[in-house]
Amino acid sequence: MREALFYKQLDDNKVQCLLCPHNCVIHPQKAGICGARVNGEGVLNSLVYGQVSSLAIDPIEKKPLFHFYPGSLVYSMGTLGCNMRCSHCQNWRISHVLVSDKSSTRATEYIIPEKAVENALKNDCEGIAFTYNEPTIWFEYTLDTAKLAKENGLYTVYVTNGYINPEPLDAIGPYLDAFRVDIKGFGDEFYRGVAQVPSIKPVLESAVQAKKRWNMHVEAVTNIIPGKNDGPVMLRKIAQWIKTSLGKETPWHVTRFMPCLEFSDLNMTPLESLEMAQEIGLQEGLEYVYLGNVPTHAGESTYCPKCGEMIIERNGYNLMSYEIKDGKCGYCSYPIYIRT
Repeated sequence: MREALFYKQLDDNKVQCLLCPHNCVIHPQKAGICGARVNGEGVLNSLVYGQVSSLAIDPIEKKPLFHFYPGSLVYSMGTLGCNMRCSHCQNWRISHVLVSDKSSTRATEYIIPEKAVENALKNDCEGIAFTYNEPTIWFEYTLDTAKLAKENGLYTVYVTNGYINPEPLDAIGPYLDAFRVDIKGFGDEFYRGVAQVPSIKPVLESAVQAKKRWNMHVEAVTNIIPGKNDGPVMLRKIAQWIKTSLGKETPWHVTRFMPCLEFSDLNMTPLESLEMAQEIGLQEGLEYVYLGNVPTHAGESTYCPKCGEMIIERNGYNLMSYEIKDGKCGYCSYPIYIRT
């Protein structure tokens, strides 16, 4: 165990965790909603520091990040637990685990931050991504590892649901380069029903904080669920918010839902729904809207917002061609929002 950051002590040995907007008040020997932070008689401890449940060397496009070091490899790590309980979570086997309930905990490997950075460098990775489950859950570890990564010339990525309080995000802000955030739907009712959190507001605020206060590269993802968030009104609201709050250059990935968990009775997202979402995003003025989980579709590739030429051709996670020079379209020199 490792003593947690961002909590305060209360009467009767209770503590309040201040890491995420749940702001859990936790009694002695009990855990918060995430199940990964336990009150040990007035001291809040993280149960997942360095406990790696999932590990891979991925193309950065898999996160998905399409405008951030294209074609690079990223050392990708996840732990156990989450501060949401999404009805359609694809990684539920690790994210829905309550670490405090030892009967449900899967095996993990302990990797210290120094070893994580060493492994990334040995495997020719250009960065480290905290992904697969919600990275906020093992905040202390991601902070320590991100600091070391930056010292060693590696970029750093949070693949996140965005449900984090402002103070912790400020603490790790100087050490994070990219914030790939889920915008699962739009409105508090949707978030209460699907993610089991009371409001979308903290998610939206953290994305803005990441981009505008800390100059992180931000890309947004919406998994399009039939009958849940695939209506044109909701999709238009998401697109409008991204343009207004994050900027027209912010990539929006609209991805195909695959039946899972409580939504196992639904069908996977029809291609027509994804194409409609893409068209809505473009109509609302977003410059880059991508289709996800539809390999070989033209909607995976990047087109210049000005001249319309294909400037990055993708086939799945593979880059087939790249026509961007000095951050500009190789055909018309229009500035392209991309970090390299």
